[in-house]
Amino acid sequence: MKLTELGLDSGLAAQAACESGRHLARVMAVDRGRYVVRNEQGEVPAELTGKFLYAAASSVDIPCVGDWVCVQYHDAESHASIHDVVPRRSFLRRKSPGKNIDFQMIAANIDVAFIVQSCHFDFNVRRLERYLVMVNEGNIEPVILLTKTDLVNAGELERMLANISATGITARIFALSNMTGEGVEQVKRLMLPGKTYCLLGSSGVGKTTLINRLLGKGELETGAVSATGEGRHTTTRRHLVVLETGSLLIDMPGMRELGILSAGDGLDDSFADIKALASACRFADCTHAKEPGCAIRNAIASGELNAEHYQSYLKLKAESEFNEMSYMDKRKKDKAFGKMVKTVLKDKGK
Repeated sequence: MKLTELGLDSGLAAQAACESGRHLARVMAVDRGRYVVRNEQGEVPAELTGKFLYAAASSVDIPCVGDWVCVQYHDAESHASIHDVVPRRSFLRRKSPGKNIDFQMIAANIDVAFIVQSCHFDFNVRRLERYLVMVNEGNIEPVILLTKTDLVNAGELERMLANISATGITARIFALSNMTGEGVEQVKRLMLPGKTYCLLGSSGVGKTTLINRLLGKGELETGAVSATGEGRHTTTRRHLVVLETGSLLIDMPGMRELGILSAGDGLDDSFADIKALASACRFADCTHAKEPGCAIRNAIASGELNAEHYQSYLKLKAESEFNEMSYMDKRKKDKAFGKMVKTVLKDKGK
């Protein structure tokens, strides 16, 4: 298999300058610090070198699924060491789960992210907005998939679509049923050879079942489906699979927490309607609270802007700013601690 068939394009290739004796490969799977990489010859297990780990300034520098890396092969190419990560064209990341304020890299070099929600139990516009912020921040095109349409009637589906439209979301939306196969062919036609796609969504929304339909065989294990229609997602690691059509697809476990950290332009891109309205306010520094001529308040009063959509924007913006300040404070403390350790070691060496 050629590297271009694994997703390498001219832009990534231009930045991939591996040293002599090292070869370009793509990270196909990550599981608890263990890696599987693939090049023209096939897949092999890989690990990070001690030098790489020592030089990594943060978790963002550690390879994730979809990364292109420079590796050195050992023992007749039966395993490899990862030395460098090629600069990413796009990425998915979130705040680490729990109280720890840090980034968690999820996947990289993705062209399109399928955001999957079940029509039956999982549909939640606010969660959808969070996923869109994450995807837009990473420079990835979002596509929304509403699954399990066989468990709702046409009227309920129309109301869901109307709720999404009311928030100003402009991403393409496809409704499908993994049970009947309706809509799956539309998704297949979207997926181009050599392009990388991923599935994002909560556990049980039908991501693994959809992958099996795209693969054309029951290759990935799925759990039983409960009486409510909620499946038990059995994916336990992030991994990239190559479809028979030549497309590449990343499967990953469902994410319970979707903390936003340093959303930047991703927030504005996901709430483009609010950004456009804010630019029409009378005052450039309008807080949208009491100022006269506030386009945001006028739009809410007239029904042009959904109030819940605006509150969601404010919540995500506040969360992002708080987490970013906490992250910067943590980085300063880490750097100060590092300097102290170096000073102590230097003094002991005298």
